[in-house]
Amino acid sequence: MAFDPDLADRTRAALGAASVTPTEKKMFGGLAFMIGGNMCCGIMGDDLLVRVGPAANDKALADPAARPFDMGRGASLGFILVGPRGTGTDEALSTWVGRALAFVTTLPAKKN
Repeated sequence: MAFDPDLADRTRAALGAASVTPTEKKMFGGLAFMIGGNMCCGIMGDDLLVRVGPAANDKALADPAARPFDMGRGASLGFILVGPRGTGTDEALSTWVGRALAFVTTLPAKKN
């Protein structure tokens, strides 16, 4: 699956504005942004994949642009896909990236 390069660039900018320098990794047929070795967010097609964590899962899914992330074995709790109508503005995209950062920065860094 190809990913939207414009959404990837906008996501890089949102992460940079939050003073975060992620590493990038091809994952799930798209592009993932990693913080401390943990997946934070990513791009799958024209969707934003956001890791909000299990506690914030239901609140994130209340957004009409959001849906569960499912790789064929059922929804992955704490991972949300946000469609283009939820990332159409830089402000909306930054809000989703901020939700991902709020969770991922609580995780211990993975050792290489």
